[in-house]
Amino acid sequence: MTSSTVKKSAVKKPASHFYRAVPAAIVCLLGLAVVGLKVSQTPAEQMQTFAEAYLETLDDSQRGLTMKDFGSPERVGWHFIPKDERKGLMIGDMNDAQRTAALRLLRSALSEAGYGKVNRIMLLEEVLNEMEKGEGRWERNPQRYFVTLFGDPSGKSGADGEDADGRWGLSFEGHHLSLNFVCRGNEVLDSTPQFLASNPATVMQETTVTLGKGTAVLSREEQLGFKLINALSDEQQDLAVISAEAPSEVRFAGEPQPERTAPKGIPYAELDTVQKEILKDLVSTYTDVAAEPVAAKRRLQILNDGWEQVRFAWAGAMEPGIGHYYRITGKSFLIEFANTQSDPAGNPANHIHCFYRDLTGDFDLPISQ
Repeated sequence: MTSSTVKKSAVKKPASHFYRAVPAAIVCLLGLAVVGLKVSQTPAEQMQTFAEAYLETLDDSQRGLTMKDFGSPERVGWHFIPKDERKGLMIGDMNDAQRTAALRLLRSALSEAGYGKVNRIMLLEEVLNEMEKGEGRWERNPQRYFVTLFGDPSGKSGADGEDADGRWGLSFEGHHLSLNFVCRGNEVLDSTPQFLASNPATVMQETTVTLGKGTAVLSREEQLGFKLINALSDEQQDLAVISAEAPSEVRFAGEPQPERTAPKGIPYAELDTVQKEILKDLVSTYTDVAAEPVAAKRRLQILNDGWEQVRFAWAGAMEPGIGHYYRITGKSFLIEFANTQSDPAGNPANHIHCFYRDLTGDFDLPISQ
C-alpha cells in the first residue's frame, strides 16, 4: 500500500471560521500507544478496558451524550455523509485526556493498518477545508467525529435488560467513517458496518496541512481492484463486468442491513492461481481493518463458507480517472467500492467510498435467510 505523505514542517492553518487547531492527540494518532493491557486479552476485553477508562474521564453531561440504551434505534442508524448533528460525543468537545482515552478505545478495536486509515481519513478534512478555501457548505474538521456506547461495557447494570443480553456496542462515526462493534464478555460478536472513504482519493496538489501531495489513503483497495480486473482475459472479463458504466454510489448506504441480492460477476473457480491470490489480497484489505483476532475470524468464516462461494464483479472504466466500481460477494460478506465522484478541484473519479458488511446480520442482528 502506498504510504501517505505527512509533512514534518510546521502546519499552516487555512483561513476559515470552521477551522480549529488540531491537537497532538489527533495528529499523532498513529503513535498513540495502547498500554496497560495483558497480552492474553482479547480485542473485546481490551475494548471493555478502554471503554470503562474512557467513561471515567467524562462528566455527567458528556456521559449522557455518550451512553445510550443497547436497544436504541440510534445503534443501527449510521451514515457517512456530512451531517449537522450526529449521535454521541464529539472528539472536538473533549479535553486532551478524554480525547486520548477515546482514541485508545478506538485503537483497541482496529488493526494497525485500519487505525492508520482512520487517522488519515480524519485528517483529510483539513485537505478538504483547504481545497474549499474554508467556504464549503459543511464544516471540515478532523475533530468532528463522534463516540457512542450502547449498553454498559462493564456488564454491571444490565443496561436495557433483555434487549442487551450482556451485549454492548461502540460506534465511531463522522464524515467518511462509520465503524460499529458489538461485544459480549471476551468476544466481539460483530464488527460491521465498516465504512471508509477518501476525498480526495489521491491528493493531487501541494498542501499546507498535515497530509501532503500524493497521499492516497485507500490506494490498496483501488490498486488491487484494478490489478485484478486487468489480470483477467477477455473471456473472464465478459463474466466479471456487469456494466460498462459504474453506479454512482455503493448500495445500501445508511441501511441497517444490506439486501441479499443474487451474486454477480466471475466466480472464484473461474480464476487462475495468480488471479485467486489477488482476489484474496483484496478481500484481506477489508477484513484486516479490524483487530487481528477479529480479522482472523472473518477470514476463517470465508474459508469455512468456501471461496467457491465468492464472486467478483466490476463496472465502469478499467483505468484511473474515470468512474469505476467493484463488488465482492461471499456467502457471509459483501464488499463494495465506488470511485465515481470528482474531488473539490474537479479531478474526476477521485473520491472513494467502500465498505465491508456482514450478510449474516450487521450490528449482530439476525436476518431472515
